[in-house]
Amino acid sequence: MAPISTTTFTSFLFFFLLHHISVHSLTRPTGFTTDLIHREFSPLSPFYDQSNTKFDRLRNTIHRSFSLLSKPSSSPNTIQSEITPVSGEYLMNVSIGTPPFNILSIASTGSDLTWTQCQPCTRCFKENSPLFNPENSSTYTKVPCNSRPCAAVTTSTCSANNYCRYNYSYGDNSFTQGDIAVDAFTFGSTSGRPVTIPSVIFGCGHANVGTFTESSSGMVGLGGGPLSIINQLENSIKGKFSYCLVPPNKKSKTSKINFGNNAVVSGTGVVSTPLITKSPSTFYYINLEKITVGDQTLEFKASLNSRKGDVEGNIIIDSGTTLTLLPSDLHSGLVSKVKENVNENPIRDSNGLFDLCYSIGDNGGVENLNLPNITFHFTGADVDLTPTETFMEVEEGLVCLTIVPSDEFAIFGNLSQMNFLIGYDLVKNQVSFKRTDCSKQQ
Repeated sequence: MAPISTTTFTSFLFFFLLHHISVHSLTRPTGFTTDLIHREFSPLSPFYDQSNTKFDRLRNTIHRSFSLLSKPSSSPNTIQSEITPVSGEYLMNVSIGTPPFNILSIASTGSDLTWTQCQPCTRCFKENSPLFNPENSSTYTKVPCNSRPCAAVTTSTCSANNYCRYNYSYGDNSFTQGDIAVDAFTFGSTSGRPVTIPSVIFGCGHANVGTFTESSSGMVGLGGGPLSIINQLENSIKGKFSYCLVPPNKKSKTSKINFGNNAVVSGTGVVSTPLITKSPSTFYYINLEKITVGDQTLEFKASLNSRKGDVEGNIIIDSGTTLTLLPSDLHSGLVSKVKENVNENPIRDSNGLFDLCYSIGDNGGVENLNLPNITFHFTGADVDLTPTETFMEVEEGLVCLTIVPSDEFAIFGNLSQMNFLIGYDLVKNQVSFKRTDCSKQQ
């Protein structure tokens, strides 16, 4: 479809925001649920390799977490989203355009811009599936430079024809470049009725280079910034989404992500903590006050990467990072307290990745060791983690603490979030936790 003028686009966007989403909300359910496919452990994932053992799969996910610990390059003109990891752990099926064109993309709460590889592709990573061709979509429209969506892209430039272009870099030097555009997005739903959003702003990438993989097309941005899917759908989903992550050993079950009315977390046992507004707005910041091991408490005394006096929002909650990362001093204290509570001698991790490991021999899994619960005390919310959420068998007979040191980021990772229904409410500015058997979520 031919590009429309700036004036026409602005009027269209205004009309869409005030009218079309509200019509959509009335004619379709204001909530829906879709699958989150773990890239390594789910047989539904194109990355799933039957020849790999469970330890091979876990090792792959762990190495991606450790890749976060390399500090990204920066300059006065570097956008803050560069600290976003390029690889998430969960995938979503999404369709773009009219008629719908199916893509499989990484779902990331640590990224804002949704983008996919597009034809023509001047410099693109190899992809197993065909690329989206905007010429085949009757609803595809490029975004002009002097528009609010373009202004929301911190790295935007103007093409010779005055259309908005983007250039996003990631912490591992991967990048994506292309056009900012608008098109219809269709999301699969567990109800069997796909949900179509008539107009979503996204990146149509014509140059995409780096550690992207052949089986995914791009990224679905679930972060907190203005261009994320969550904020674009604010009028229809009321700023609410939630997910329930199934543990890796339940590979026959699929994790779920919920939007709108389906995302409400309520009932007995729910605890909530405020979301802290900080820059960059991409990330979901919460405040960790202390950690308890058994009956011993460790205070979180400092904030990472913050201005002097800015101690709130000292940890990011992220579904795309496998391990939980803590400042070195806090992590060291945690390891010491765990050792004091375990009547076993620690053994060395032969791969040198983990600081605290124990042998389980032939006696079964983590549950057969007398390991302590570890409680994360967020402001207003005590999240009690059992050993199955803080330790994992990383090789035959060896279980290790999946909380590791980092002086670059503090992140509450997805292994610590397993078997919790976790809800984000961007209107109330809070994150809620409810202990749940995620394998039974529909």
